[in-house]
Amino acid sequence: LSAMGEPSMDPAIAADSPAQQDSLFSMTDVFLISLITGLFTYWFFFRKKKEEVPELPKMQTVAAPVRDSSFIEKMKKTGRNIVVFYGSQTGTAEEFANRLAKDAHRYGLRGMAADPEEYDLSDLSRLSEIDKSLAVFCMATYGEGDPTDNAQDFYDWLQEADADLSGLRFAVFGLGNKTYEHFNAMGKYVDKRLEELGAQRIFELGLGDDDGNLEEDFITWREQFWPAVCEHFGVEATGEESSIRQYELVVHTDVNMNKVYTGEMGRLKSYENQKPPFDAKNPFLAQVTENRKLNEGGERHLMHLELDISNSKIRYESGDHVAVYPANDSSLVNQIGEILGTDLDTVMSLNNLDEESNKKHPFPCPTSYRTALTYYLDITNPPRTNVLYELAQYASDSGEQERLRKMASSAAEGKALYLSWVVEARRNILAILQDMPSLRPPIDHLCELLPRLQARYYSIASSSKVHPNSIHICAVTVEYETKTGRLNKGVATSWLRSKVPGQQGSSSQVPMYVRKSQFRLPFKPSTPVIMIGPGTGIAPFMGFIQERAWLKQQGKEVGETVLYYGCRHEREDYLYREELARFQKEGVLTQLNVAFSRDQAEKVYVQHLLKKNKENVWKLVNEGMAHIYVCGDARNMARDVQNTFYEIVSEFGNMSQPQAVDYVKKLMTKGRYSLDVWS
Repeated sequence: LSAMGEPSMDPAIAADSPAQQDSLFSMTDVFLISLITGLFTYWFFFRKKKEEVPELPKMQTVAAPVRDSSFIEKMKKTGRNIVVFYGSQTGTAEEFANRLAKDAHRYGLRGMAADPEEYDLSDLSRLSEIDKSLAVFCMATYGEGDPTDNAQDFYDWLQEADADLSGLRFAVFGLGNKTYEHFNAMGKYVDKRLEELGAQRIFELGLGDDDGNLEEDFITWREQFWPAVCEHFGVEATGEESSIRQYELVVHTDVNMNKVYTGEMGRLKSYENQKPPFDAKNPFLAQVTENRKLNEGGERHLMHLELDISNSKIRYESGDHVAVYPANDSSLVNQIGEILGTDLDTVMSLNNLDEESNKKHPFPCPTSYRTALTYYLDITNPPRTNVLYELAQYASDSGEQERLRKMASSAAEGKALYLSWVVEARRNILAILQDMPSLRPPIDHLCELLPRLQARYYSIASSSKVHPNSIHICAVTVEYETKTGRLNKGVATSWLRSKVPGQQGSSSQVPMYVRKSQFRLPFKPSTPVIMIGPGTGIAPFMGFIQERAWLKQQGKEVGETVLYYGCRHEREDYLYREELARFQKEGVLTQLNVAFSRDQAEKVYVQHLLKKNKENVWKLVNEGMAHIYVCGDARNMARDVQNTFYEIVSEFGNMSQPQAVDYVKKLMTKGRYSLDVWS
């Protein structure tokens, strides 16, 4: 029974014995005290956590920047009525946009330049809410008729938009290059599409040609554009052009040097503390592991460099481009400092006088004049006319002042003088200061006026399948004598040439990032490829051939790999001769056709070899469905090669010239005729 009674714990039995009762109370006390203590402890810590946890997201929410993506609200707030959007890859379209925005004040109007990437362009339909409003578009075309990186979203929106833009007044100036197949495609498209959406064009489309004189094209368009604006809005010019500073100088005498930019493109100290992902605003500092001369003779210096991208998480494909940020020659920088009598190590900031502007400084600030002139400003290209106009006020000699103003004018005589004295003579800012002894501008105003030093793009000469931690560059140093007898050197190629592998510090480092390209090998390795690339145009094909060799090693069926390469002399500048011979011996390179243009009386180029092998070329294209790739000079070579394909298609396809042209254009549309060209 007792065994049965233990679990029942009958309270009547338990109350019978006082000893048992005392024991029960003490147990209850311990139990209750423990329970109360436990509950109190749990409640205390739990309550505390409950209070503290929400504090973190609250702080983060307050700190997070809120981007105002409405340019309409910004224009209303700041009293602007003209907005100039720019699609810019190298900074020229942005420069033109700034000049147009600055012009507006001469007509009692107020303008602002705007990056389309920073705003919601569907707001264009609301621009008519602002009196005397106008949208101007300075649109550069990049590559083969593509939008620039910062205009890609705008381009996509235009293609998909069904907005009613009937209240919008607009004008477009396009920046292109006639040597390219799709001359000014972006400018033409924006102009046409805005009209289709109901917008009103108030002045004709301007087409600037960088192969000619882009600056003159812009000035000619601009001098007719403003009278059209005046007529449309019924306004008049308020008077002469005046020099208005956009930035104010602040000199830092007592500054923490850890807060001073020393060449970084975006984040302060980004070169000391590298963090992926790496891009145009956050380049990776790659070590140069190899820098060798490729040519055996001749006056030129052709070079092969290898950049180490280990631990960067940078990925690339054969055909992509590597962008490098060069530095100006220190001797040019020092000479500018000497001529202007400036301490180049002065730390300063140039702060935008327009507090509402998204662009607070023309380049990363605070920094020193030396850093600005070395890493941020273009001091080697001939300055544009607006720079000459602004500088004219600082020439103490009336003759020099008049000469500068004349070159900056829209008069035919002034344009001719600018063309001969600045453009054709390749006078950079240093040469102008040397040749005009009375011209001594304040260095801060000069820094405000000079354009930004741009990244230089090179076709990658390697395959990531073979070299996953290395990017190869093939380049030729640019060096020439100007009409004034000066020796001008290419900024990037001279700087790359000076890189010493294995050394510590900047002497062996290259700030770089990768830009994706459409220049791609066929999806199927069995598809034949015809590659045409004379000179340094061979670069992407070294990557292509390396990749085809790798695919073959993996047991894949690899189609015919045909190369047409050209150089001046077999014994001087035959690039990658040994590597190409090895690839041919291994059976990866099925055809190696080389044109030595100057080894005989009559010049022989790649297009002549294509004509010589025309039957084989047609068979590969027509029956083998081969992909054609052309890399190198756009002005002559690419055009001559394309004309040769027209002839081959016409002859063997039994087509008329227009039909042959259409056939080749269709190959381009299908991605079977690709170009990676420059002028």
